[in-house]
Amino acid sequence: MRWPFLQQPRRLIVYMGLLLALTLFLFGMAVALYTPTWRDAGTFAALVLCAACGVEAIRRLGLPAGVSRDLLGAWWFPAILLLPPVYALLLPVPVFMMMQLRSRRALVHRRVFNTIAVALSGFLASVAWHGVRGDGLVAGLAGTSGAHESLTTVSGVLGALLCCSGFTVLNTLFVVLAARMSNGPGESFRPMWDREAFMLDAVELCVGVTVAVLANISLLLLVIAVPPVLLLQRSLLYNQLQAAARTDPKTGLLNASTWEQEAAVEVARARSERGQAAVLILDIDHFKRVNDNHGHLFGDQVLLGVATTIAQQLRQSDLLGRFGGEEFVVLLPGSDTTEAWRAAERLRSQVGDMEIAVGDVPVSITVSVGVAVIGEHGNDLVELLTAADLALYRAKETGRNRVCLPAGRPGTEGKIPEAREGTSPDRVGPRNPRDQIP
Repeated sequence: MRWPFLQQPRRLIVYMGLLLALTLFLFGMAVALYTPTWRDAGTFAALVLCAACGVEAIRRLGLPAGVSRDLLGAWWFPAILLLPPVYALLLPVPVFMMMQLRSRRALVHRRVFNTIAVALSGFLASVAWHGVRGDGLVAGLAGTSGAHESLTTVSGVLGALLCCSGFTVLNTLFVVLAARMSNGPGESFRPMWDREAFMLDAVELCVGVTVAVLANISLLLLVIAVPPVLLLQRSLLYNQLQAAARTDPKTGLLNASTWEQEAAVEVARARSERGQAAVLILDIDHFKRVNDNHGHLFGDQVLLGVATTIAQQLRQSDLLGRFGGEEFVVLLPGSDTTEAWRAAERLRSQVGDMEIAVGDVPVSITVSVGVAVIGEHGNDLVELLTAADLALYRAKETGRNRVCLPAGRPGTEGKIPEAREGTSPDRVGPRNPRDQIP
């Protein structure tokens, strides 16, 4: 049986190996330059204990998969600012070991990578902090600087915020690069930050620097710092749990029940205002063959890639969800038959242009799409979903990789714009589609 790590893309394995080698090299260099003190050891032990309290609080909430914000930066940042850089390399090791054993088990190589990313980002931020305060790179590596005194001045606190911001940027960059290498160059990706992620990072930064200032005054003040940090962490995780209950863990889209609730409201509003709305159901062609030939982990990458591609082609007002299995569903408020058709064809084309590689072999993915429009194919969400599902069945039966409207319903003839030669009015797609999965 092969290890999951060895099944990752080769570029990701090389990337993680290089980061591990760099981390071990920097650790050896830092240890050689560092002279241990009891004060540093006591501070380190106190921060590990506080982080352990945070891990235990996470465990008691019983987090589902996909919830990852933990506010552990409240303990990374004091280590960066108050201790020599070697401790920034060491602190993530016991903390992530506790998370693996006490909180939620993850794939070992992912947990190791997270440890390396945090350790390396913290080390570089700590070297920059101590180096500036100690006037030199060697002083920064050894941690011989006026870091404790600096946190008592306004300029020192601002400098601490800047260095810890650098930690956040570096850590995020390491993770994003790993995600790119894992998913392949043909994939589209979400931005590194959205508004909520930026706000959460800012909160974590401020809390961490505040804890560092308190610990700098006296380690005993950590006793009064832990409860508010845990309460803030609990509040943060509670909000994430609420979001997790609404979303599909594999794609980040709305789950079926949440999508149906929100879509029903939009359809009812369109009917009361005599407006337009359309429903699309998209199904990945031959998805079972993808899982059988390449494994379920690759199938999950396909689901995420298709979800991301679809989301990037929609308007902000459109509603996208995962309907189950390999099906996705879209509500297009204000769209008539022509607009819905064009949107469906655009989504079909964009997914068809997307490629995900298995090793060095690209795999093409296509989707079939069923379209239903309010007033023409149904008057409520249930009728629209039924009509769109029938249209999807037609697309599957007539060759896949195409868009179809329900058969025999009013308004399905003569309304499709720019139908290409060799297609019927209710179908757009290649006459002889490729067999997409090798």
